[in-house]
Amino acid sequence: MILVLFKKFLGKRMSDRTTASDGRVEDRVAAIQQGDHPLRNELITDYQPFVAKAVSRFAGRYIDPARDDEYSVALQAFNEAIDSYDPANGASFLHFAETVIRRRLIDHARKEQRHNVLIPYSSFETLDEEEYVMNPVEISQAIQLYDEQQRAEERRSEIVELNRKLQEFGISFRDLVETSPKHADSRQVLIAIGRLLAQDESLMEQLEARKQLPIKELLDRVSVSRKTLERNRKYLIAVAVIHSGNFPYLSDFLQEDPQMTLSKGVGTHA
Repeated sequence: MILVLFKKFLGKRMSDRTTASDGRVEDRVAAIQQGDHPLRNELITDYQPFVAKAVSRFAGRYIDPARDDEYSVALQAFNEAIDSYDPANGASFLHFAETVIRRRLIDHARKEQRHNVLIPYSSFETLDEEEYVMNPVEISQAIQLYDEQQRAEERRSEIVELNRKLQEFGISFRDLVETSPKHADSRQVLIAIGRLLAQDESLMEQLEARKQLPIKELLDRVSVSRKTLERNRKYLIAVAVIHSGNFPYLSDFLQEDPQMTLSKGVGTHA
């Protein structure tokens, strides 16, 4: 499963930026906050595709800027983000703007009155403290979608960070896709070895210092051949890096069989 993520990553741009000037968008926002009013309209116009994409991700469907109210809500939220953005908080402007957009869309979902064909949503409506119509069903759906999008973004961030880390060892995702063991039993053995490596502080120190798999030391701890370790060097390093680092989502894809042992003869296909 983790290799499927790698393959998707290889075919996807590393950034969702929509214009050539995105790299200095924070400078443009700062100029607007200092009184450059014409630049505000220019920035909003430039980033209309970004706003539309953010709304579509939130809604889980195509948003028509000319017809859907959500787009207008998001555009206003983008304008609000220009005024409230503070680079001292550490987030990029686009990340901050999308957060504001999502919050306003959730507010919009709370206020909007929609009707389901079978059970009218109005049956669930109440009033909040500010006398706005509040629909728990729609709020729950909006929050669930938001949480799913956040998890997807966190998984993507893990892949970006893992890519950076593996580059230190001269390993690319394409290498992992091409050299991944084809047999399930072999993968289980290698995942178990990689976890063992990650849990051994002295071995990880050698791996980090030399940027090479400590094959000699591993041979003293596992019952597989030197040839198996050498042939699967890149895969083992990747597994060890994932288990030893802050990669909770990717680690979930590397669960070995609890009955697996590293006895002689296991993993002959690796």
